[in-house]
Amino acid sequence: MHFDTLLLMSGTAMKVVQLFVALSLLIVLHEFGHFFFARLFKTRVEKFYLFFDFLFPFSGLLNFALFKKKKGDTEYGIGWFPLGGYVKIAGMVDESMDKEQMALPPQPWEYRSKKAYQRLFIMLGGIIVNVILAIVLYIAVFSIYGEEYLPVANAKYGIMADSTARSMGLHHGDKVIAIDGQQVTRFEKILPSIVMDEGKVITVERDGQRVDLPVKPGIVHSIVSGTRGTFVLPRMPMVVEDVAKGKQADKMGLQVNDSIVALNGIPTVFIDQYDSVAKTLAVGQPITLSIIRNGQPMQLTGTLPEDRIVGFYKYVDPEHYFKFEEIKYGPMAAIGKGFSYTFEKFGDYVQNFKLMFTSKEIKVNESMGGIISFGKIFPAEFDMQKFLMLTAFVSVILAFMNLLPIPGLDGGYVIFLVWEMITGKQVSEKVMERATSVGLILLLALMAYANGLDILRLFK
Repeated sequence: MHFDTLLLMSGTAMKVVQLFVALSLLIVLHEFGHFFFARLFKTRVEKFYLFFDFLFPFSGLLNFALFKKKKGDTEYGIGWFPLGGYVKIAGMVDESMDKEQMALPPQPWEYRSKKAYQRLFIMLGGIIVNVILAIVLYIAVFSIYGEEYLPVANAKYGIMADSTARSMGLHHGDKVIAIDGQQVTRFEKILPSIVMDEGKVITVERDGQRVDLPVKPGIVHSIVSGTRGTFVLPRMPMVVEDVAKGKQADKMGLQVNDSIVALNGIPTVFIDQYDSVAKTLAVGQPITLSIIRNGQPMQLTGTLPEDRIVGFYKYVDPEHYFKFEEIKYGPMAAIGKGFSYTFEKFGDYVQNFKLMFTSKEIKVNESMGGIISFGKIFPAEFDMQKFLMLTAFVSVILAFMNLLPIPGLDGGYVIFLVWEMITGKQVSEKVMERATSVGLILLLALMAYANGLDILRLFK
C-alpha cells in the first residue's frame, strides 16, 4: 500500500488498519515466544497460526486456513477466525484439545515430557516477548522522538472545565496546583491522579487565592463513563485556524489567525467563552464578531444561518499556544527510560484493572471494551510515534491479560505449573482438559460480553 493511499483513507479505515497491523504483529510475536522456548527445549511445535483455523473455542468446527505451509515439523498458517492465534505444541493440553495425541504414551519431544521449569518458560514465552517488545518500542520512541509534555505552569490561562469538572466546583481559568497535597507538574497527570490514584482534593489557584475542592461522589463515574466531555483541558484563546469557503464567516471577512475577542459585545477571548455565548444565539439573529487582526481591532457583521454553522475552525491544539517541555534521550538514557516506562504502564494497567472491581464509581460494564474499544485508541490520522507508543501499550495489555489465572490463558497453565513445582505433583491430564474446556468457554463468554458492550455503545 502506498503512503499517499494511507493519507487518503478515512479516519475509521485508518483506525482499522492500524489496529489490524498492531494486533497481527503482537499475536505473531506472542506466539513466537512460546515457539522459541519450545524449540529451545527441543519440544516439537506442530502448528504456528496467526488467527484460528477453527471456530474458537470449538477445535473441531469449521477447520480451514486461509494459508498454510509445512516446514519441518511445523505447519505455519493464517486462520480464518480473527480472534488471536496459537501454537500447537506436541503433548500439551491447549485450545486444539487433541485428545488422541494425549492418549498415547509420552514422547521425548513432547511438552509433557519436559521438566517443570522448562514447561514454565514455554508457557511464559509469549508474555516475556510482549514485555520485551514493549521495552524495545519505547526505547525506539524515546531515542528517536524524545519526550514532550505540557508543564502545568505553562498552561498560563488555566483550565477549561467541562460540565463534570464544573459540577465539583472547578471554574474556567483555575490553575491546578496540587492533588491531595502533591504538586502536579505535568498537565497530562491531572486526570490519572484523580481517576487512577483516587485523588480526593484538588487544590487550585483562583484570582490569586488557593482553593481546595473535594472530588465529590459521582465525579469519577462521570469521567470514566465518558458521557460529559474531557474533564479539564488547557484553556485556549479563541483563534481562527481556517475559514470554510462560501460560509457565513467567509462572507463576513473572517481570516485565518484572527482572534475573536467578543461576540455580540460579550467577551469571548477564550474558546469556552465563545462556545457558551454561541449556544444562546437564535437562527437569523445578527452577529457581530469583534476581532484582533495583526494587532488591530475590527468588527465583522453577519447573521446566524439556519444550520447554525458560522463556518470557521478554531485552533484546539495546545502546542499552538503553549511551550511544551522537550526531553532528549541519548542511547543509554533511552534504554533506561524504555524499561522504566514499560513497567510504569504495566503498573498503571494493573491499577486500572483493579479499580474496575474495587472502586464504587468505576463500573465494569462502562470500563470494559472489546475490539472496537481497542480500535478507538488509535488516531484517525497515521502518526508513527503514536502508532509505536500505542502498539507498545497494547503489548503491555496483552502481557497482563495473558497472566490472568484463567485456564486457556498462559496464566492458567502457569498456576498449574507453579503448583507442580511447589508440591512435586503434576496435575492430571484429565483435570487439565476439563479446566481448559471451562476456561475457553469462559474466555469466549468474556469476549462476547466485552464486544457486546462495544456494539451497544455504538447504538447509544
